[in-house]
Amino acid sequence: MKNNKERSIINLKSSEKLQNFLEKNNIHKKDFAEMIGVTLSYVYNLIDNTIPFSSRSTTIERIACVMDIEPEEFDEYKIPQEPILIDENTQFLKDKLKEKSLPTHQFLKSFPRKKRVEIVDILRGAKPIPLDWKELFMIGSVLNIKVEEIYELWENRLLNLFEAVGLNIKNNQALVDSMFNCARNYILKKS
Repeated sequence: MKNNKERSIINLKSSEKLQNFLEKNNIHKKDFAEMIGVTLSYVYNLIDNTIPFSSRSTTIERIACVMDIEPEEFDEYKIPQEPILIDENTQFLKDKLKEKSLPTHQFLKSFPRKKRVEIVDILRGAKPIPLDWKELFMIGSVLNIKVEEIYELWENRLLNLFEAVGLNIKNNQALVDSMFNCARNYILKKS
């Protein structure tokens, strides 16, 4: 067990790491608060070391996601019992971010403020990519992903959902193919 002096050193390191990131990337504390789903005063308190640095896994994972680092880089992070699994659709988006050399905090600024924490939760694997075509298309557009590739993500997401709720894809292949052919034609014709 760490004594109080050791804890305050850890807190200071994490607070300094966060403050340095915000200053280096010229991110306003209010924007950062919205990206990670906390209040502005909470961010000020973290940076000023008024309160101990967060030990909530969700908060640290969101902070790490925005900073493009692993949550384990914060001494306060406790690795969850259940590993976070990033599905192939989310991994595709993360790979596109890397391919474009687009830092997560810059990517997030492309979205309405109320949407940013949801995007962070998708990137950290806490939420699946959206089912809503327009939302997924918006994400893909920011990353300059071709409509055909966005459509494939959307179709994969729906197939995963259908299987999860008990639809036997093989037994209903004709219906599923017909539905997706119709959707594909509609989407590709519109774009």
